Amino acid sequence: MSQVTEYSSKVMDHFSNPRNVGEIEDPSGVGTVGNAKCGDIMRMYLDIDENHVVRDAKFKTFGCGAAIATSSMATEHVKGKTVEEALKVTNKAVMEALDGLPPVTVLCSLLAEEAIHAALWDYATKNGITIDGLKPPVNDINETEEFYQTQG
Repeated sequence: MSQVTEYSSKVMDHFSNPRNVGEIEDPSGVGTVGNAKCGDIMRMYLDIDENHVVRDAKFKTFGCGAAIATSSMATEHVKGKTVEEALKVTNKAVMEALDGLPPVTVLCSLLAEEAIHAALWDYATKNGITIDGLKPPVNDINETEEFYQTQG
């Protein structure tokens, strides 16, 4: 028996009409994360100005509709924010902005959060700066699956 998944109209909109798809030429930071269990891969590109404000954000995602929708919403959330504010964009904020996700797709929102963090880490590393609270990125979100299961 297959599980029926109900998506909100916002998820369907961001899946059907994703915002900020593509790459940024000469990005300030790039982060790539994946989920080995489901095969989703998300790459986030950030263009950050001299005041540490995210000017632009783009993504390329190979994955399900929820992965594409969460990538799209995550880029919308970080644009115009300082790097410190962008770091605070959580999977819960992305899910709430999409009016929720079915439980089976919650990991997609975690992928979006980790992609932001990985891109910020790349930016901080390239520029020799520290962003308070930023930790080294994980390549596969299943490496931290136990933590995420306790957050649901």
